[in-house]
Order: sequence, then C-alpha cells, then structure tokens
Amino acid sequence: MTTQKVPPQAWVVTFAGTAINLCLGILYAWNVWKNSLIGSDLHPPGSKMTELNEGWIYLTRAEGTWAYSICGFVFALSMIAGGRIQDRYGPKIGATSGGLFLAAGCILAGLMKSYTGLILGFGILGGVGMGLAYAATTPAAVKWFGPHQRGLIVGLVVGGYGGAAIYISPLARYLIDGYGISGSFIGLGIFFAVVVVIAGQLLKWPDAGYVPPSPPVANAPGSSGKTQMTGVDWPAPAMLQTVQFYALVILFFGSAQSGLLVIGNATRMLGDTTRSALLDATTATATVVFLASNAWILSSYGGLVNAVGRVGTGMYSDKIGRTNAYLANGVVSALCLLLTPWIMRSGNVYLLFAVVGIAYWQYGGGLALLPAFTADYFGSKNLGFNYGLVFIGWGLAFGTPQVAGYIEDLDEGRLDYAFYLSGGLLIAAVIVCLITRRPIAAGEGAITPRA
Repeated sequence: MTTQKVPPQAWVVTFAGTAINLCLGILYAWNVWKNSLIGSDLHPPGSKMTELNEGWIYLTRAEGTWAYSICGFVFALSMIAGGRIQDRYGPKIGATSGGLFLAAGCILAGLMKSYTGLILGFGILGGVGMGLAYAATTPAAVKWFGPHQRGLIVGLVVGGYGGAAIYISPLARYLIDGYGISGSFIGLGIFFAVVVVIAGQLLKWPDAGYVPPSPPVANAPGSSGKTQMTGVDWPAPAMLQTVQFYALVILFFGSAQSGLLVIGNATRMLGDTTRSALLDATTATATVVFLASNAWILSSYGGLVNAVGRVGTGMYSDKIGRTNAYLANGVVSALCLLLTPWIMRSGNVYLLFAVVGIAYWQYGGGLALLPAFTADYFGSKNLGFNYGLVFIGWGLAFGTPQVAGYIEDLDEGRLDYAFYLSGGLLIAAVIVCLITRRPIAAGEGAITPRA
C-alpha cells in the first residue's frame, strides 16, 4: 500500500527515538565525571564535597578514560545483538531492556564508589544498555520514510544522542556539587529508566504492506541525484564478503575517533586554554574568568553542535550525496585537529570554541551518514543487524582517546601528539571514502544514482 503522505505515527516513532537517545547520550558528558575523579574537586580540604564523595579515590588520566572507552566498545558490540533483536522482534524489546540495563549500570556505579564499579556499571552494563536501545531507534524510524528523506530522519533520531550533553553536562555538575558523584549516578539512572522504558513503548514498525511515500519526480530513481542506492536488501553474510563493508567500518572509525577524543577531553581542554589566557593580562577577560570556573560549558556547547550537525549533515547529504558530505566534514575537521594544540597554548577561547564546534559537527555528521550509507549500500530490510556490524568501527574508535590518556600521563599532561594522531587518522578515512563506491549485487546491473 503506497501512501501519498507520511502518517503521524511515523513522526511519533521518530521523536520517541530521539527521546530515548537523549538519555543514552550520557556517554558524551563523561568528561564531567572524569574531571572530578582526576581533579582536586574530589576531596577539597574543608569542603562538604569531601563528605559527599567519601569512599571515592583519585584516578589517573588513563584510568579516568577506561570506563568511557569500555562503555563505547561494549556499546558497539551490543549493537550487533540489539540489531538482531530489532530485526526479529521489533524495537520495543530492545529499547525497554536497554533502558533497564543503562539504569542498573548507573546505579551500580554510584553504589560501588570505586574504579571497579565504574568499569562494571558504567562501562559494561551501561554499554550493553546503550547498544540494545540505540539499535532499536534508527531502523524503526527509517522504515516509515522513503530514501529521499533518509538522511534527515537518521539525523533527527541520532541527534538526540548528540544533544544529550546539552543538559546532562550541567545537570551532572549540579548533582555532583549537591549530592556527590554517587548521587549523580543514582539519580540519573532512575530518570533514564523511566524515560527510556516509556518512550520505548511508542516505537513500532509500519504495518505489513506499507510503502513509504515516493520522492518527488525530480529526485526519482534515474534522476541526476548524487547518492548511490541499492535496490537489493543484502543479508549480513553477503555484506561481510564485500570490500565496501570494511570501508564503511574505516569511515566510521576515522570520523568517530576524532570526535570522541574531543568529547572525552572537552572540559580539560577549556580548562587548559583558560589557564593559558589568564597568564596574559591582555587575554584575562571577564569571559575567560567565567569559563575557567565553568568548564562544563564547552561540553554543553559541543552537545548542541553535535546534535545540529547530525540533522544538518543528514539534510545536505540528501542533496549533495553521502560521499561529498563526508569529504567536506572530514577535511575541515582534520585541519582543525592539527591546529588545536597551538590554539590551546595561545589561550584564545574563541578559536577553541570554533575548532571544537567543527569537531563535534563532523562527529555528529558521521553518525548520521554511516547508517544512511549502510542503508544506501545494503538496503533497509536488514538495517538493524547490518548497521550493528558497521557500528564496530565506532567502538574501535575509542582506542584513540584511550591512547590519548596514556600520552597525557607520559607527556606531562599534554595532548598535542594525540591531536596530531587523530587528524592523520581522519585524513586516511577521507581518502578511503573518496575511492569507495557501493557494491553491486549479482544480477543487479549498473549503478543507478538516486537522490
């Protein structure tokens, strides 16, 4: 049954997915907890924070990154199982179970008050919850819309994950200051369970026989659109035999590792830059002094740009093609990464906000482009499982911020070489994107470009 207009239920599913991802995105606010666990505000002398954080101990920079990295890697692995659940049983089961796992992980981390608790609770249980729930949101929404709207819809759904840092960063700071690290984890865990479980009940597939509205005539199959789309639904075993699958994993890795490096160190980056600025009377303005005391602001700003970048990149990738969108985002962001160490030493907070914003935009754009790339190359029927496999690239990308933690410990707290490494990896991914074309299934014939 072909419809002329997307039904209201399609938008309910889309925004329910966005609401779920607004909770799962706690990962992007991790640097607020990391900054407390490795910083002097964990047990400041003569402060109520000492009592609130009783039982917690200081961590090294590398240790402060491990829970973040493990969470991301477990998230990626769980996406495979979550995608299989979504494809076989529908999105409600994955979303509901994911919300409960995430809540349990946050509460466990808060109750254990230890490095082990962070690894088991936030890292493992939290990662499982994110993977199961995240895998349910995007495929469920994409099934309601035609390929000409795929980039926009993916951007809206995953934009919630990126936008989570907008409110979680200041909320986490408020909860840590008022109720301690344990209170912040437990309170957010309960909140996430309620929101994700309720929103998960609103996710559903279209009825059997539903056919989404076709694109306008100007964008119909056979037009001069820039995006290459398959007319075949590839099963996972066939996809794994193509070079293009591994190319998409590399694209995901290159795009994600650069953004995750910045996300995991945003609070620290602003702190270092404002300290440089405060050493010079000409740059020690009231704005710099304010930012020095509220370094979480960079994380919230980044969350906003991350979310907007997902929607924006998704929209213009529908117009100019996924490849062109990836190339534009990647080249500009790589140049900014290479300039970041110099900008931090200069103390120019305005330039720092500019390059960090570009890094967040590129990273968010990659998370809108890769599910769309996967659907374009391998079809939407098996998108949950297929995208879960491609998502491994995102999990592997956590290796870069983890390496950065060791670089910091070895290089007197500096991140210079980590940014140079990340910029080089992103440039390599851009080159892979430039030479990759979608696979052709047996008997499919020549590539048919579609918008």
